[in-house]
Amino acid sequence: MRKSRFLLVILFVIVIAGSSFFLLKNTQGQKEEVEVIPPDTFEVIDEAYTIIQNEGIHPVEGRALIEGALRGMADVIEDPYSTYLSEEEAAAHRESLASERIGIGAEITRANGKFLIVAPLKSSPADKAGLRPYDEIIRIDGENIAGSSLQEVVKKIRGKQGTTLNMTIYRPEMNKHLEVSIVRDAIPVATVSNEVLEEKKRKVGYISITTFGEETAGEWKVATDAVLGGRAEALIIDVRGNPGGYLHSVSQIVSSLLEEDTVFAYMEDPRGALTPLLAENSEEIQYSDKLKKIPVVLLQDKGSASASEVLSGALRDSKRSMIIGTESFGKGTVQDTFDLSNGGEVKLSTHKWLTPKEKWIHGKGIPVHLEVKQDGLYNEHIRLVAVDYKEGDYHDDIAYAQRLLAGLGYKVKKADGYFDKETVSAVLAFKKDKELEVNGKMNREFYMALKEEVEVFRADKENDKQLQMALDYLMHELKEK
Repeated sequence: MRKSRFLLVILFVIVIAGSSFFLLKNTQGQKEEVEVIPPDTFEVIDEAYTIIQNEGIHPVEGRALIEGALRGMADVIEDPYSTYLSEEEAAAHRESLASERIGIGAEITRANGKFLIVAPLKSSPADKAGLRPYDEIIRIDGENIAGSSLQEVVKKIRGKQGTTLNMTIYRPEMNKHLEVSIVRDAIPVATVSNEVLEEKKRKVGYISITTFGEETAGEWKVATDAVLGGRAEALIIDVRGNPGGYLHSVSQIVSSLLEEDTVFAYMEDPRGALTPLLAENSEEIQYSDKLKKIPVVLLQDKGSASASEVLSGALRDSKRSMIIGTESFGKGTVQDTFDLSNGGEVKLSTHKWLTPKEKWIHGKGIPVHLEVKQDGLYNEHIRLVAVDYKEGDYHDDIAYAQRLLAGLGYKVKKADGYFDKETVSAVLAFKKDKELEVNGKMNREFYMALKEEVEVFRADKENDKQLQMALDYLMHELKEK
């Protein structure tokens, strides 16, 4: 019986949450009447298809019409998590949760019409080929990419493992174009990282989970073994910014922390029937029994969604963990994926999930025990800027720099994007501190140094208010024992 319940769990997939949410209208559990359309009614779709193909002055590929009809059906549901994915989109979605990806291992952004390398991953093909931040991609395999979209450029860069990608790049500091050849390879995607933190001569395991992918449960095993082997007496689980992933991965992690047969969530089908999901000992991975006993703190924020909230809700309702940070995203639906004959997929919300106390958190989120707001520098999306600005200019890039300067302690009263005299003074002070050429311009060197300074700030755990609160709480818990 226990095995069959586990199989039921892995049938459902919680997919990555987007930046918006939709609160279902029918919150009381009543089932609305659904009109059943006779099969012959679908003939009207064929009629519209034929008319558009034969009579329209704007030629449309037949496949595009079919894709449009499929997207239209998904759009009518008015649920951002129910959607149609083309064959390419479905493959990209699966890749986002895979344990490895094929590519060159470099983050790429589009800024002011230029395609720039943000940063190559360490030891990746891009790193080995010598790509650097701010390298501008000019041509891919001899083809000029001017006017392309970021999605089109990424598609050109991806390919089969072992194939060669030839790129022409422009390196600003050399004022020179370079030809680079890169062999595509598998890029491992780690979703779990760990370390042992020492506080007041006590050891605390810190484990960060960025998403719940295919191999996350196995990575969790390695991470927990490492921190426990390092004599950690307590555990901090960090799911801040974790958008979700596979439910079967989070179920194994929950099961390692709760006693067997503990309800960690409920599934509610369209008819309102509830199915409990129970913590079970994994037959594939054996976790340490210590995980069920040591004090635990979970860190979450508004970017913690979907499967992250299943974990948070389970630990909160079972009183297994203190939750610190800010309220989570609020995604309480589960999507199942259905394959289509054209290679695409329909991703459909088929269930609600409820916490162990049968609470539906959709549009509400999981509340915290201790609310701690993070420093603003942690919420900034660090970007590359390849345009120079001077006093009197006005741009969002300037507002971005003003926010970072203010966060680093430089005197900037307004982050409105206007390059005023006060901003000039802040830029001069920053450049002097970083030993850059002292002038009042925001240029590439300035933005690069600003980016590096913010990254140093973020890397210093003393600046992480939420983490520090977690450590303080655990020190108190360990002292009481």
